Amino acid sequence: MRDATASQRLASLGEVSTAGELAAAREDPATGRVLPVRADIADMLPLGGLSRGSTVAVHGSVALVMALLAEATARGAWAAVVGAPDWGFVAAAELGVALERLAVIPAPGEHLASVIAALIDGMDLVVVGNPEALDASRVRRVMARARQRGTVLLSHGAWPKVDLELRYLSGRWHGMGAGHGYLRRRDMVVEVRGRGAAARSRRVRVVLPTLDPVPAPIPDAAGSGGARGARA
Repeated sequence: MRDATASQRLASLGEVSTAGELAAAREDPATGRVLPVRADIADMLPLGGLSRGSTVAVHGSVALVMALLAEATARGAWAAVVGAPDWGFVAAAELGVALERLAVIPAPGEHLASVIAALIDGMDLVVVGNPEALDASRVRRVMARARQRGTVLLSHGAWPKVDLELRYLSGRWHGMGAGHGYLRRRDMVVEVRGRGAAARSRRVRVVLPTLDPVPAPIPDAAGSGGARGARA
């Protein structure tokens, strides 16, 4: 179990009391030092999963962030998302995230650093949706706390001195016919760069299936939009 004071600190901020309840109820599902990820993502990570205490920056794709949470939460890990008011619960569920083990604090305001620190005490993975709101000194303190507690810190956007960077380069939806049909999967090209053995960047193809196919948008008269225009 993590530090029992985490729930108390979160409860002092009224809008995140639910996260405090989750932290208090947290079980320890993974005793290993690497949290599991989906099989189609494991191959592009140096250790085949997310190393506890590491910081990972994801650029350009919230779907990739969600996919990184999926396997760990499905196996019992707790995750939290802070500073992401547009977080899509339906999209996260479609990508395999166990919503019953996910806390979302969309707008922590001036308490961002304190909320992140408290969540690190009580969660296995913490996603920061607005890393640009933290100054350099708070970034250092947050990273040090994550290393100490063995929590994976996921930044959706730039973060200094990360252990691993995943950058969405391009993507394409599949499943749409001639202006009709259902979007069933999306192919992504992702650039991976890290430290040590992973310092050399490489590009990999990732396939993210849509568990609940959604109707494909109908292209306009000029042929713009369509599946290629869908958000990553």
